[in-house]
Amino acid sequence: MKIIPPGSVDVVFADPPYRLSRGGVTVKSGRLAPVDKGTWDRSLGFAEDHQFNVRWLREASRILKPDGTIWVTGTHHIIFSLGFALQSMRFKVINAIAWEKPDPPPNALHTAFTHAHETLLWASKSRGARHIFNYDLINSPNPGAQMSSVWRIPAVPRREKRYGHHPTQKPLRLVRRAILASSREGDLIFDPFCGSGTTGVAAKELGRFFVGAEKEGEFAELASRRIWATKRGSILAEISG
Repeated sequence: MKIIPPGSVDVVFADPPYRLSRGGVTVKSGRLAPVDKGTWDRSLGFAEDHQFNVRWLREASRILKPDGTIWVTGTHHIIFSLGFALQSMRFKVINAIAWEKPDPPPNALHTAFTHAHETLLWASKSRGARHIFNYDLINSPNPGAQMSSVWRIPAVPRREKRYGHHPTQKPLRLVRRAILASSREGDLIFDPFCGSGTTGVAAKELGRFFVGAEKEGEFAELASRRIWATKRGSILAEISG
């Protein structure tokens, strides 16, 4: 992020490490399976995890335009750290979106409620910012049918995994909605944790420009394959048609 000029990005969409890889288990195909995703997802301890979030959010604030916005995803493992950091930096939280999963894995150990949602925080750079919200593109013409802050979206379909596997890949439908709501055609979208490249794919489909960063070589190659195979403006054409 340090090479990106200040005030040059319209929207940051970030899916940072959730710090879930702590030796726990989940259920896959009816069997217990470890939730460890890699060293990049392991906790560094509460204080270090929070400082990591502060550092990258500070850089995100630097590169955002004055009226730019940021989307940050997380579960209860990190979302409170992210929310506190955002508010400490004078970001204005516009919405806390609950991504409801209709098909979550069951709680394997029967020690808690099933984890059936993740949170997306949408925030503007400051309280005086004039953020973009494409109300007419997101909502029905019926004024009584406004889209709420609860988004019921299934997990990643198989067709979105045909170029390779990433353990924390997000559904295109989820990221498309966020980008469509908060940016215009030709805007620049940045993802500091590019992963499988879903943000890049969504941005290209919607006629936006994209820059992403990814430390893991395997995932950088996966993202490159997916973005390269995507046709620019393909979803935008469907919307305008």
